[in-house]
Amino acid sequence: MAANEVQQALGDNAARQLANATKTVPQLSIITPRWLTHLLQWQPVEAGIYRLNKVKNPLDVQVTCTQREGSGELPNTFVDYEEAPREYFLNAVSTVLDVQTRVSDLYSSPHDQIKEQLRLTVETIKERQESELINNPDYGLLASVHPDQIIYPLTGAPTPDDLDELLTKVWKEPAFFLTHPLAIAAFGRECTRRGVPPPTVSLFGSQFLTWRGIPLIPSDKVPVADGKTKILLIRVGEKRQGVVGLFQPGLAGEQSPGLSVRFMGINRNAIASYLISLYCSLAVLTDDALAVLDDVEIGKFHDYPDTYK
Repeated sequence: MAANEVQQALGDNAARQLANATKTVPQLSIITPRWLTHLLQWQPVEAGIYRLNKVKNPLDVQVTCTQREGSGELPNTFVDYEEAPREYFLNAVSTVLDVQTRVSDLYSSPHDQIKEQLRLTVETIKERQESELINNPDYGLLASVHPDQIIYPLTGAPTPDDLDELLTKVWKEPAFFLTHPLAIAAFGRECTRRGVPPPTVSLFGSQFLTWRGIPLIPSDKVPVADGKTKILLIRVGEKRQGVVGLFQPGLAGEQSPGLSVRFMGINRNAIASYLISLYCSLAVLTDDALAVLDDVEIGKFHDYPDTYK
């Protein structure tokens, strides 16, 4: 080889034309763990209606303790029921997914286009479901808090004293706190400042801060406005007269409890359509199953600019 000749070799750009790239499935940034739906107990509902019967005037039910040596007078009593109990109707979160058959026929390797389109749409519906469970104006957690179960922080930022006060409102077997991740961070700072860093607990393979043994569960669906949010404390389960999630069982095309995927056909433009529906609601069985710490300060506006857009 002459001294002035430059040795040639196959370049990277050309070589890549013969290589197969490893392709991921589409990543959807809005997907969250949705801990709330995992922690609720779900009750199947017949015909989409859940009637919440309650005792009327519970303090009027009278009993007595007779003395050992005397028969005493036994009171006459009965347990009355509310005559117009509230009925919950399942709410539908639905959409129609359209897929061009040419796309699904030609471009479904290595990942099935229809499968991925359905997966991403279902994830989006489930995110909306969690938001509705918290924020729906009819049955959501925030709309279901009894006025007597609303308290306010002592200093603005969430402190151990505030969460202790919340525990006095839901003291019968509380299950978990629910709040925005920024509120959990603010609570952690207050605990550290006071020299009482909260312990953690492992749930579902993840670590959660706790207070008095009760986990603080994060959800970005808890609203934040003007640097303030809310912290909820929840008791769950029908046996505990707590909060229960409601779903419709036995749906046509059922993929998971309350979630249905049904093929609607192919139109003359070769568009295949799928109806995706999720039927759910939520009921608070007794007033003391739910309480909220309102107007919780999490920091100044300029500290978290992206949160308030």
